[in-house]
Amino acid sequence: MQPEIKKANQAIEFETDERCHITEVANDTGDEFVSIARARVDPGVTTAWHKLDNISERYIIISGQGRVEIDDLESVDVAPGDVVRIPPDIRQRITNTGHDDLVFYAVCAPPFRQDNYVSLEQ
Repeated sequence: MQPEIKKANQAIEFETDERCHITEVANDTGDEFVSIARARVDPGVTTAWHKLDNISERYIIISGQGRVEIDDLESVDVAPGDVVRIPPDIRQRITNTGHDDLVFYAVCAPPFRQDNYVSLEQ
C-alpha cells in the first residue's frame, strides 16, 4: 500500500444495473487490501439481490434511512453511523425507506472486482 490521499470529488458517479449510483473512491493498485465506494440509493428504491464471490463487504451508513436484507436474516432498519458486515458469497440488498438519498460507503476486502459480482435477480 502506498501513502496517498484519494479525493472523493475527483471520482465520477455512475448508475448501475443494481439500481444504485456508485462512486469508486478508492479501488486501484494503490491498496491491495480493500476498495472503498460511495453508494447512493434513491428514495423508495430497493437494490437488486446480489452477492460478491470471495469478497467480504461492509456498509457504513452516512445519511438517509434504509432497510438491509442479508441472506435469510430478518431485515433490519439502518441509519447514519450503522455498520453492516456482509461475509463473502452471501446474498444482499438494501432499500431506501426514507425521503432523501440513502448514502453509504461500501468497503470490500479484497478489493471489489466486477467479475466477483453475481446478480441474483430472476
